[in-house]
Amino acid sequence: MNKSTIQYILEAIEKGEMKADDALIKLKDLPFTDIGHTKIDNHRSLRNGYPEVIYGEHKTGQQVVDIFQAMLKKQSNILATRVSDEMVAMITKICPTVTHNTVARTLFYEYEPLPETASAVVIVTAGTADLAVAEEAKVTAQALGNKVNLISDVGVAGIHRLFACIDDIRNARVVIVIAGMEGALASVIAGLVEIPVIAVPTSVGYGASFGGLSALLAMLTSCANGVTVVNIDNGFGAAFAASQINHLKNILTAS
Repeated sequence: MNKSTIQYILEAIEKGEMKADDALIKLKDLPFTDIGHTKIDNHRSLRNGYPEVIYGEHKTGQQVVDIFQAMLKKQSNILATRVSDEMVAMITKICPTVTHNTVARTLFYEYEPLPETASAVVIVTAGTADLAVAEEAKVTAQALGNKVNLISDVGVAGIHRLFACIDDIRNARVVIVIAGMEGALASVIAGLVEIPVIAVPTSVGYGASFGGLSALLAMLTSCANGVTVVNIDNGFGAAFAASQINHLKNILTAS
């Protein structure tokens, strides 16, 4: 249940347009809905500004469908990440208007569009192989109401490609840098810009990259100032953090 719904109920009671017993029925699943295998956090949007996000990996298709159906009843936007083809097929049957990003492996149902920020989140990838993580970050950031610009394949093996778009990066409010292999791109960009840099190591690379561990350690030990690092392949986490930074900027500007 989102803030506007609760506010509507309270105002209706105050005006005498709703009885207390009717309000109690509407509030009966506050603060969470228990559907057996999952307890859906209905207060997430009140605390964090956005409803709970469904993480699809390691869940069954039916579990994700059950969660999605319960969230549809709350009339709010729904984002699901790391979804399988089975989950996509099952959910599109119950919600034909859901948007599926095949590269990001996400599903997004937009009940109510969020106003887009004036400032932008820029997502930069070292290589094309990093695009799955970048697309997850892009879908997440857009779902959270951010203007997003994705720049791909500008890694350090051809550093001149980065310099061709450095002004676009510098004009952003926050940049997400996504890289596998040795993960050097985050340090390079952080040394060239004055905006926050969120680094995402990916599991892209040959054997000695250890599934992204080499990139993770390189980003954590970056000599460039102000690099924040999230977990391996965690495009969602990076985008959520970037959104908080971007929205804080807009709030401060408005006030």
